[in-house]
Amino acid sequence: MNQQYSERMGRHMALLRRQKKLTQEQLAARLQVQGCDLTRSALAKVEVGQRHLYPDELKALRKALGVSYEELFV
Repeated sequence: MNQQYSERMGRHMALLRRQKKLTQEQLAARLQVQGCDLTRSALAKVEVGQRHLYPDELKALRKALGVSYEELFV
């Protein structure tokens, strides 16, 4: 995954999270309940493009945010 895509994806994820009125901590907690070990710190890195997401994390994020894959990958 290239850096520009990672940064764009991260900004979009942050936007979706804020639209749902969730903090990084709250989203991380929702992910933990689903068995996805994505911490608040890891989420922060994703949102600034410093960390990429694995397929299982994308699946959990889609569910935790209550969005479709199409909305996740805009």
